[in-house]
Amino acid sequence: MAPFAFHTTPRIVFAAGASGDIAAHLRITPKDRLLIVTDATILALGLAQPAIASLQAAGADITVFGEVEADPSLDTLLNAVDVARENSVNHVLGFGGGSSLDVAKLAALLAGSHENLDDAWGVGNARGPRLKLTLVPTTAGTGSEVTPVSIITVGNNEKRGVSSPLILPDVALLDPDLTLGLPPHVTAATGIDAMVHAIEAYASKNANNNPLSRALAVEALRLLGANIETAVFQGQDKAARSAMLLGSMLAGQAFANSPVAAVHALAYPIGGTFHVPHGLSNALVLPHVLRYNAADSMNGAATHYAALAPHAFAGIDVSGGVELVCGRFIDRLAGLSAKLGLQTRLRDVGIGEGDLPAMAADAMKQGRLLVNNPRDVTEADALAIYRTAW
Repeated sequence: MAPFAFHTTPRIVFAAGASGDIAAHLRITPKDRLLIVTDATILALGLAQPAIASLQAAGADITVFGEVEADPSLDTLLNAVDVARENSVNHVLGFGGGSSLDVAKLAALLAGSHENLDDAWGVGNARGPRLKLTLVPTTAGTGSEVTPVSIITVGNNEKRGVSSPLILPDVALLDPDLTLGLPPHVTAATGIDAMVHAIEAYASKNANNNPLSRALAVEALRLLGANIETAVFQGQDKAARSAMLLGSMLAGQAFANSPVAAVHALAYPIGGTFHVPHGLSNALVLPHVLRYNAADSMNGAATHYAALAPHAFAGIDVSGGVELVCGRFIDRLAGLSAKLGLQTRLRDVGIGEGDLPAMAADAMKQGRLLVNNPRDVTEADALAIYRTAW
């Protein structure tokens, strides 16, 4: 068996209503000075209020930074770091979707270490130390609460990442009740995002692809595939919401250790340039990238996808050999997006055919992801995939 390393969040709390008793779960005392990193929508909906009340009742000093936007910018991150330093916080609590959690991770790192962010970009370059860090997801998609990655938009809509076990949180607190109010389109897009994490982790050619990640990916797809339609169309179903949140976390653990690949690489220019939500960006290119990978019979991608098919879609026809099962799996994924009401073509989200060459060039900047893809992707290949998706 090949050697591997597996990193994950050391403590995970999963319980309905847990956010309203967060002080007890985190053993908060009056010595704690917390920065809560979130967004304006979370605050307006009052989702964070029970957690804030719990922390205040325990005597903690609370500062709220509620300025995180989708695809958070470098300016937003640096503003959060400034607020953390000005208030001498010793604990950062990310509360929200993947954007808020990503900002919280790097705010804890930069406020705690004073290191230069330019030195931390990339894989394994962060030095630390960081402040204490807790992450509370409010969507079932990114798995950011158990991943050592933070993605920030810099410059001309370019996305850059820090990948380091240092930014795994001390605690991930998962409260399915926080996801009950998610609208159908958000539930659908984030759910597909989590499925992509599991699929790419399972098939990744990264040297650290490992048995734990593959097992987690399988269980994640079982939970996600069986519950995504109920969660989208019956949003108050607590069992489905719980399954989606747990599936998202398991997929996050999988790809945190067996990294994602070309689906994400090609999705980033869609989100960074056209401000399409990350989950939808992934969904738009997912079937096209998988078909591209599976077309090369030498890389094993078709075998991986065929193996995942019955876990993601109970009852799928698995007769007739690998190529047929793989094709059915990809067709079911494409059909799932349409069934859930998501846009299925790049043109549907305002991308023109003339935009595709620049997107292909931008995708090539995601070398840290493309190296994990089962099949090599050139700029010409990326352009051809975009054209098929357009």
